[in-house]
Amino acid sequence: MTARFITLEGGEGAGKSTQTRLLAAALEKRGIDVVVTREPGGAPGAEDIRKLLVEGEPGRWDPLVETLMMFAARADHVANTIGPALARGAYVVCDRFTDSTYAYQGAGRGLPRETIRRIESLAVPDIKPDLTLILDVPAETGLARTQSRQHGETRFERFDLAFHQRLRDAFRDIARHHADRCVLIDTTKAPEAVSQEILSVVQQRLGI
Repeated sequence: MTARFITLEGGEGAGKSTQTRLLAAALEKRGIDVVVTREPGGAPGAEDIRKLLVEGEPGRWDPLVETLMMFAARADHVANTIGPALARGAYVVCDRFTDSTYAYQGAGRGLPRETIRRIESLAVPDIKPDLTLILDVPAETGLARTQSRQHGETRFERFDLAFHQRLRDAFRDIARHHADRCVLIDTTKAPEAVSQEILSVVQQRLGI
């Protein structure tokens, strides 16, 4: 079976981690070799960088510095996890990828799109998702969901509501402008219903 790279995107509390696990389990039931991973992180070096990015105060990093760290982690992730998995013919299901940088550091924090594009062209020039599922939820709803989380990775959650509304708008814009690759998924529904919709989209788009 041909290797496929599937990414799940969206704002805080959209349900990406849950849906990533559910999709991977559904694919494995079909006998598909699946690698589940995440960003920032997904490889030892990238996980070290993740701690710097998702912990601490919201204003800890300048937007450019933050973006450079994101792409440093991504380059390590692609070299050590995503690339090798695709090379052996596996499906890779990844919680976040480059679209998140355009949303968070671009629309959210104001870094020019062209600056991000230029860094992307150097860090990860040759890899693009085959399919991106953009999980959509109102910013207020997503943030309310995050209140029950028991972890220290709250840096982005603590940005103001206007930031999170910009993220949602950016992800919806990405879905509109890249309809050949992206599908917008309403995640205000029950997780089981969302999972079924995602699986249906994957089957239709990738022919599995």
